[in-house]
Amino acid sequence: MAGEIAIGFAGNPNCGKTTLFNAYTGANLKVANWPGVTVEKKEGRFQFHDSEYRLVDLPGAYSLTCYTMEEQVTRQYILSDEVDVIIDVADASALQRNLYLTLQLIELGKPVILALNMMDIVEKRGMEIDTHRLPEMLGIPVIPVSARRKTGLDILMHAAAHHVGKPSDVPLIHHHGGEGGVTRSTRGARHKHQHHAEYAMVYSDLIEDKIDQLIDELQARYPGLQNYRWHALKLLEGDRELLEKYPVNRPDVLDRSYEQDIINQKYDFIDEIIQEVVVNREERSAVTDRVDNLLTHRLWGLPVFLLIMAAVFFLTFTVGDWLKEYFQLGLDWFSAGTLHWLEVWQVDPMLTSLIVDGIITGVGGILTFLPNIIILFLALAFLEDSGYMARVAYVMDGIMGRLGLSGRAFIPMILGFGCSVPAIMASRALENRRDRYKTMLITPFMSCSARLPIYVLFSEMFFADHAMLAAYSMYVLGLVVAVLCAFVMGLLERGRKRQGNALLIELPEYKAPSAHTIFIYVWEKVKDYLSRAGTIIFVASILMWGLLNFGPSGYTGGDMADTFGSLLGKGLTPFFAPVGLGYWQIVVALIAGVSAKEVVVSSCAVLFSVNNVNSAAGMASLSAILSGMGFGPANALALMTFSLLYIPCAATLATIKKETGSWRWMLGAAAFQVAVAWLVSFVAYRAALLVM
Repeated sequence: MAGEIAIGFAGNPNCGKTTLFNAYTGANLKVANWPGVTVEKKEGRFQFHDSEYRLVDLPGAYSLTCYTMEEQVTRQYILSDEVDVIIDVADASALQRNLYLTLQLIELGKPVILALNMMDIVEKRGMEIDTHRLPEMLGIPVIPVSARRKTGLDILMHAAAHHVGKPSDVPLIHHHGGEGGVTRSTRGARHKHQHHAEYAMVYSDLIEDKIDQLIDELQARYPGLQNYRWHALKLLEGDRELLEKYPVNRPDVLDRSYEQDIINQKYDFIDEIIQEVVVNREERSAVTDRVDNLLTHRLWGLPVFLLIMAAVFFLTFTVGDWLKEYFQLGLDWFSAGTLHWLEVWQVDPMLTSLIVDGIITGVGGILTFLPNIIILFLALAFLEDSGYMARVAYVMDGIMGRLGLSGRAFIPMILGFGCSVPAIMASRALENRRDRYKTMLITPFMSCSARLPIYVLFSEMFFADHAMLAAYSMYVLGLVVAVLCAFVMGLLERGRKRQGNALLIELPEYKAPSAHTIFIYVWEKVKDYLSRAGTIIFVASILMWGLLNFGPSGYTGGDMADTFGSLLGKGLTPFFAPVGLGYWQIVVALIAGVSAKEVVVSSCAVLFSVNNVNSAAGMASLSAILSGMGFGPANALALMTFSLLYIPCAATLATIKKETGSWRWMLGAAAFQVAVAWLVSFVAYRAALLVM
């Protein structure tokens, strides 16, 4: 079969959908946003036999009935003409929970294939799934796969190619002799259609009669509409979008919402399926239960999380510092070699200064932190893919609830440890608008990976043997400040009526992380880091060099006293002096850091003319310069604290503007973060002066 086949990957969160998607696409994927909404869209392409496949990783969803952006995007994409086949990825070890989405996808009327993922876990637990009976009951192909072990992938794609244009080509075989649920309610039913021969999910006589009446009404009012049965079901459920788009005047049929009846009957049918197809069923893995007794414990869950993050930073410093020595040697060689050849070629001194003191010093200083960044992302990817990070959100649910926020608000905060941009975007999953705005306000306080170079540099220069502890304290401080700010905002809102904010989150079984998935995750983050080094930091280094080499009288030839940078920094020094940052060079570096937080380090390298600032010699040189200015450990702590809490990077500010649709709110958020940074840095600096 020649031509392109568009396949949408749907499934519950944590079902292994993205791992399966990555197994097909590898690193050959494109990440963007769905048109008009800030929901991440992942696409990938690959060749299989004589066909080109375009794969789309749809947002994870438990249902297509609710109204979160993720569920809306998934439903709209499936209903569009863009998709040829839907691959519904289900966690086979938790089949009962996953089948609800499966039944909803089948009712959409598009070709659906059920991919039973994590079959290795099913086998390990001694369970068996009858993969012959299951497709008979659902009317769709069922393919066992293991995304982690990459088994069954070719069969799944072969089934997808064969299934294009065939919503149902598997014979439905229902047994009606059992007791309970849909079986009892539909036995002996008389309708104008043979429902059990046509549909996997058949409802009670009452609902089926109403469906038939609504189908007749829809056919008369809206000829050419695809899948009348699904539209009738949505009208019975009270789906707001379809009630507005396809209104019908049948108050005798739509006398109330039948959503709960439809949900209950779906779960009745799911129970019937599970009884017939799953053998030796267990609710959960005993190992997962034992581990969760500690990791999700009411008292010990949070301390364990903090200990795990401490271990992450121990690895980030020890292993990362060992690796970065080799990067530093390479940068020293490259910088010295470049300077030598520029002098040999008698290049103009101003251009030589720009290349060596501006570009190589600025960009190179950031690249030497790459090993630390890689180790951090490796650890975060490991925790995410193992199933642990979902537990952290669960543990924090009670705390967030007491702060007046949904437990879901901690999920964006966790993402903030990696990057604030997707973390801000993740706040859209919160149902309450006030919760979304509050979460966007406090999420930038979580220490993103871009701040790590600042912590590594200044903690190793001024805290020596306690460098790891000093850097780790910044991550804890960010979390504490975010929680305190949420608490204060909750007090200010006391008395306001709040909507329900319960957290519904799946706690997947613990599993060995997929090396391939971790590679894709880390590679994407490293690419982003390198692209910023090659674009934002490159441009910022040139601009910084210009600010420090030009003034009102023109090119200063290296004398910074009368440059634009010094004039700007000195003008703002009074604001920063009370928090221990009254040095114009530090002020200029912080201003430059608004473009990207790593620029604070590259700016310091340019400002103080230190080549390879992350090397032992570079740090010794910078430390000596700063100490000579009166900048000591208390000032370093204040600088790290201010860098943690002040205005987030320009990309994060742009994301806040896009999410809120308001310049005023974005500027207000930036002002709030500067105020918090100043206040906390003031306290940290004054406290440090007393003990250091």
